[in-house]
Amino acid sequence: MTFNPRCRRCLRLVDFLGQVKKDYPNYHAAPVAPFGDAKARLLIVGLAPGMHGANATGRPFTGDHAGILLYQTLFDYGFSNQPEASSRKDGLKLHNCRITNAVKCLPPQNKPIGSEINNCNSFLHDELESMPKNSLVIGLGSIAHQAIIKALGLRQKAFSFGHGKEHEISDQLLLIDSYHCSRYNTQTRRLTTAMFQQIFSRAREYLNCR
Repeated sequence: MTFNPRCRRCLRLVDFLGQVKKDYPNYHAAPVAPFGDAKARLLIVGLAPGMHGANATGRPFTGDHAGILLYQTLFDYGFSNQPEASSRKDGLKLHNCRITNAVKCLPPQNKPIGSEINNCNSFLHDELESMPKNSLVIGLGSIAHQAIIKALGLRQKAFSFGHGKEHEISDQLLLIDSYHCSRYNTQTRRLTTAMFQQIFSRAREYLNCR
């Protein structure tokens, strides 16, 4: 099962979302489903829903700062029909691309603990297993990278994280690491627009030649 909207595996997250829903009654405040083409050859894996982004809108990277760079870049490289994401009713469609998170629920302070990442890993495993041949995964940040490696049943030490680093998982699957497009990373210029574009330029090149 790639997603369960009624999942209650993580009691800390269940309690936290209950409080968030009381504070923000109009927010989604529930597990956030993956978004995009179910048969996509490109899967983007983020960390977790943001408080006033995906947790509010119910769609990954929608309505928050991290989504500004991500969706603009997807549009620039032909993976979406428009450069902005504001709500689930904004008409945005992805082309041969799917976006998910290592943890499907908003964690306190946007910091999931190990057990929560592990509890959600089976969903990521199923998402990866359902991908077509000659597919590409982009891991946004080290936690997403580690979750991908775990979901694939591989040894963490054999696949270290590094921005722009490529990992040939098999002759049918490539993993590319990127720093997360968070507000902190972009404002401190740990991740620049050019650096992020290079990741998706490589993704487009890979997909076009396979």
